[in-house]
Amino acid sequence: MTRVSPEFEYEVQNDAVVSVSADVSFPSDGFPKYKIGPNNEIVEEPKANPDSPPLKEVVTQETEQLAEQHKRLSVRDLATKFDKNLAAAAKLSDEAKLRETASLEGHVILKKLRDALESLKGCMAGRKKDDVEKAISMVEALAVKLTQEEGELIQEKFEVKKLANFLKQASEDAKRLVNQERSFACAEIESARAVVQRFGEALEEEEKLAQTSGKQDVETLVDEIQEARQIKMKHQPCKVMDMEHELRALRLQLREKSIFSAKLQKELAMSKRAEESRLCVYQLEGAKTLGSCLRIRPRANNAPDLSKCSIQWYRLSAEGEHKEIISGANKPIYAPEPLDVGKILLADVVSDSQTISVTTVATVDPAPGLTSYVQSLQRRSNAEFHVVISQMNGHDYPSHSVHVFHVGKSRIKLSRGWINKTRESYSTSMQLCGVRGGGNAASKSLFWQARKGISFVLTLESERDRNAAIMIARKYALDSHVVLAGPDE
Repeated sequence: MTRVSPEFEYEVQNDAVVSVSADVSFPSDGFPKYKIGPNNEIVEEPKANPDSPPLKEVVTQETEQLAEQHKRLSVRDLATKFDKNLAAAAKLSDEAKLRETASLEGHVILKKLRDALESLKGCMAGRKKDDVEKAISMVEALAVKLTQEEGELIQEKFEVKKLANFLKQASEDAKRLVNQERSFACAEIESARAVVQRFGEALEEEEKLAQTSGKQDVETLVDEIQEARQIKMKHQPCKVMDMEHELRALRLQLREKSIFSAKLQKELAMSKRAEESRLCVYQLEGAKTLGSCLRIRPRANNAPDLSKCSIQWYRLSAEGEHKEIISGANKPIYAPEPLDVGKILLADVVSDSQTISVTTVATVDPAPGLTSYVQSLQRRSNAEFHVVISQMNGHDYPSHSVHVFHVGKSRIKLSRGWINKTRESYSTSMQLCGVRGGGNAASKSLFWQARKGISFVLTLESERDRNAAIMIARKYALDSHVVLAGPDE
């Protein structure tokens, strides 16, 4: 490096100094003010260039790319990426330091060159002095440009330092995450090992228990087999079979005796009721079968007149324990209906506060062939019966024309030709039962309340049709969750 000293005297030729072009423009005409401290250090840093350097955009772009890559890369890859960027940032910092050193040396050289030219200017005159002044302005322009480059260098140094700090922090975070994930993974591995160990110990223990229990079971089974062999040797199989046959025969005899005992008790009850009826002043005439009529008749001459007595019919269970009133049955004549099958019928005759009871000797039997007849009618969608209206709403019906009584699965209809007398679906207000009043046609008549306010007494062609119509209607009504019975039942 050539040292320039102000203490020299020589003539500067015109060709020695290159003139500055007039087209050159500088942002500042003055020489920058700065102080050079010891070791060629700048004491006061120049102001930064107002124009934003391109390094800021680069840093922003790198930050966005790192954020996107952080979503895709694993923690380990991210840590490696941060380490590489941190090394690059350190390299950029070193290059910035070298550029700063070179910039300081350039400022020192320009300072010394300007001082030498100022000293030379005082010794020159005329055109040479003008050339020296141009050279001084050129040096000042170089100093201004160097100052601008130095400001850019300082800005780049600040950005590089900021980026380095960010990358360093990110690298530390990534390392911390790696260590945390490693600790979590180690904990999971240890937990899995502990679970596997516990399972292994449990399996070993279960295997030992299985072996021990298997040995015990085998020993117990051997003992039982030996005991069974001893029992078989001590007892003869033929005796055991004889005992089983004898026990079976005793059971059969016990069952026959139980049936015979129930039959005897039933006959005893019937004989008791027959004895009571012989002693009673009244008696029941008629077959105790569904489809017949039961009539109360006086047995003795001193029997009270039935027209002056009040009568009430009841149903009794076969054992005679449960007693059920038959609502509306208060006449000397009563025709049993399907609900009376298997029951004992009882009639209380009250005269002058004296009650005389008349009962059937046996339960009411079903009508022969009625069940098969009902099953054949149920195969049809609608059972039809020819009827004559005897009463309507409690009054005698003047016309004795024949109507058709339709019993369907969802409703009952009474019609004459194309004219419907009434048609009602099954409901809780509907009632259907045998006629409980007197009359010779009681066994063929039924009472039907279609709904509240409309009731009929219908006479069918036969006792079988009357009982079949009642049974079919009650079956269809029960399918619709409706129970058809008589009044107050």
